[in-house]
Parts: sequence; C-alpha cells; structure tokens
Amino acid sequence: MPSRRAVARRLESVADFAEPSPALEQYLTPPEIAAHVAHLADLQGDLRSRTVVDLGTGTGMLAIAAACFDPGRVVGVDVDPDALALARDNAAAVFGDPPAADALQWVRGDAARSPICAPDATVLSNPPFGAQRGNRHADRAFLETASEVGAVSYTIHNEGSREFVEAFAADAGGTVTHAFRAAFPIEHRFDFHEAESRELAAEVFRIEWERS
Repeated sequence: MPSRRAVARRLESVADFAEPSPALEQYLTPPEIAAHVAHLADLQGDLRSRTVVDLGTGTGMLAIAAACFDPGRVVGVDVDPDALALARDNAAAVFGDPPAADALQWVRGDAARSPICAPDATVLSNPPFGAQRGNRHADRAFLETASEVGAVSYTIHNEGSREFVEAFAADAGGTVTHAFRAAFPIEHRFDFHEAESRELAAEVFRIEWERS
C-alpha cells in the first residue's frame, strides 16, 4: 500500500483548470486532502476491488488518488466535457503508462443524477461549497446521489457542515463514521476574489449508507 505522503507527491502533477467556471465552482482539490481521503478509504477497505465513483470529478484529483490504491475500477463523472478532458490528461500525466491511465473511466453526466449504477460503490466527491448565488446547498444534491449510488461515501464540505451532514445521513439511512477538518487553500482566480490567496477550513465526512 502506498503511503499517504507518496500519493500526495504523485498528485502534485495534477494540472488545475486553465479557465475555471465560477458557476460550477471549479477549484483544484488540494493533493494533501485527496491523498488523505484516499488513504483513509483504503485503510477502511473501501477501495481495493471496489467500484469507485468520483462525483463532479473536475480535474480528476480524487479519482486519480483512488486509482493509486488498486480499486476494481474508478469512474469520474462530470457535467463539463472540458473538465473530463483535463482529468483524462491528468491521469496520463500521473500514471505515465497508458494502461494505468486507461483503467480510469470518464463519464459525462450530472452528479446530481449520476448515470452510474453501482449500489455497492464507494463514492468520493468535493461538491460545490455553495459560495455562488444559485448554488446554495449544492452539496445536498451530491449527498443525495451518494446515498443512492454508494455503500459508503467520502465528501468534502465547508466548515460548519457537520450538523447538516449528520442530519441528512440519518434521514437517508446513513451513519457518519469519520469526520475531520482539512485546510483548503484557494488561489485568486475569479474577479470577485479580493485576496491573492486564502485558506478555507473544510470538513471531510465518511458515511456508511444502508442498502435495502
């Protein structure tokens, strides 16, 4: 099993969006957070020989991190075809040889209505934090899909989301088993950003979903 630090180093070659969409809140998931999530998922037995679905894959960061731990298959889902093209290129850059990169599948689709049918999947997601008008509670749709698609999910949320996530999980027949804070650095990229960079406090949750 690769170490968390080794995976984070490999993920440093993942390229960011050249022209990110503010409406989709396209931000690069930090390599350290992605490595932490994937390493924890592997320790919990949620990756090896399992189907992994990365909802709103963006640059492919979480999908690529999961692929470092020998899962059954990894599927990255995103509504933006340019993001999927970037994710595919990033996978090739990280793994080098085409067979490893080709083991990841990239599917265009709305993360709120995932086209993937895999009820025992492990779902990974860094959903929009809802910073943009019209995107409030956008993470709810991702959790809804995770509860329908996955047996277990790992999602990244804005700080202060624990009460909401735990309540949602309980209503949907799920249980939060792990929660931890993570630093989420944001570089200046949109006109409405006032600072050159800032660090957001994020929270990561692992949820086990009951399957009927």
